[in-house]
Amino acid sequence: MTETESKWHQKNILQVADLTEKELTLLIEEAIVMKEQTKAGIPHLYLQGKTLGMIFEKSSTRTRVSFEVGMTQLGGHALFLSSKDIQLGRGESIADTAKVLSRYVDGLMIRTFGHEIIEEFDENATVPIINGLTNEHHPMQVLADFMTIYEKKGTLKGLNLAYVGDGNNNMPHSLMEGAAIMGMNMTIASPKGYEPLEVILKKAKIKAEQTGAAIQFTYDPVEAVTNADIVVTDVWTSMGMEAEETERVKHFLPYQVNAKLTHHAKEDFIFLHCLPAHRGEEVTSEVIDGSHSVVFDEAENRLHAQKAVLKKLMGDN
Repeated sequence: MTETESKWHQKNILQVADLTEKELTLLIEEAIVMKEQTKAGIPHLYLQGKTLGMIFEKSSTRTRVSFEVGMTQLGGHALFLSSKDIQLGRGESIADTAKVLSRYVDGLMIRTFGHEIIEEFDENATVPIINGLTNEHHPMQVLADFMTIYEKKGTLKGLNLAYVGDGNNNMPHSLMEGAAIMGMNMTIASPKGYEPLEVILKKAKIKAEQTGAAIQFTYDPVEAVTNADIVVTDVWTSMGMEAEETERVKHFLPYQVNAKLTHHAKEDFIFLHCLPAHRGEEVTSEVIDGSHSVVFDEAENRLHAQKAVLKKLMGDN
């Protein structure tokens, strides 16, 4: 095993900023190869005998299915662990849970609420940790998004990405980190009171200066979408915020991604959404079901992008 390969076995992916441009590029390339192998029926059993433990405190469709199927296609096994069904849900500490599970499995994927929860797993586990989603970060989704953009545009560097919606959300946070690393310009448009976390925005701007990109924030959705190669949105009310839904809809109505707004993007723009989508709220059916939408390619790529991550972190290289 080379020094570069061995570093993957010391790495946990808690946020996109944990990765370098070279690492992100390698993961995208690996994902595309395994996608081609899957389509051609070529086995890629890199994780035979390996088990991924999957802790879910937030429900999921794409994350659970893509990781379970991905581990099967890699020759391994995925173990679903609802926080309600394990001792974590009855008061066992995160530290003890992480230490015990590290004795059983070869890696842990965690989908939870506060980012500090996954950081505590990171501090106490002795196997690779993968962030399947926290309130602040969603690195696996952004990896699939970047894979999709690369497939459709042939590059990432120099493209203009517009995110319209809730800026204080895991998707714009992770997209900012990734765009800055890969030299992609990004503008976030959100209403007042829903700006991105300042610490993440500031770090992304600093990184973008190093890669020749620009990360910007605006309250004007038209300004964000003008000349965009990629338009992205997400639900206005994330899991755990259901009590705020009525109030949020009032604030976000001017930020709906519709035909009028996307008219300001480039003629060949692509539309991304991590799903599930609330048609008629953050995006109209005309856009999400239209010719510019690549949301189902994007959803499929969760499987292949995550397989690349699993192979690098849990495989023998």
